[in-house]
Amino acid sequence: MSDLTQLEYSRAQSTATDGTSSDEARGLIMTVAQAADERKAVDIVLLRVAEVCYLADYFAIVTGFSNVQVRAISQAIADQVEEEWQRLPLRTQGLSDASWVVMDYGDAIIHILKPQEREFYNLEAFWGHAERIDFSPAP
Repeated sequence: MSDLTQLEYSRAQSTATDGTSSDEARGLIMTVAQAADERKAVDIVLLRVAEVCYLADYFAIVTGFSNVQVRAISQAIADQVEEEWQRLPLRTQGLSDASWVVMDYGDAIIHILKPQEREFYNLEAFWGHAERIDFSPAP
């Protein structure tokens, strides 16, 4: 990563996280979970990682069962967050392969994985010391 790119990244991160209240970040992650649920994502896990990680305040980890579904979940999240919070992700990675898509909103990072990748990388265990946030999918 070039120095300029690192500088731009640091500025984007500080702007994204410094200007967002904890309540706003929590609202954003709940919007993410609802959008993922509407696209039939399963095993939605929300983690408050602010106390154990400097990357973000919240992580969302969700499962989609095909490349098409993973992309659809990602698009639904982007659309809903833009509509409700007027925010676009700072960056999105993995859409071409769509077995693991990562969306970075600065204060929230969203992981959308297919079952094989989710089981292999086991992000919940890696971040197991983080606080879990209750989310109940729509019936």
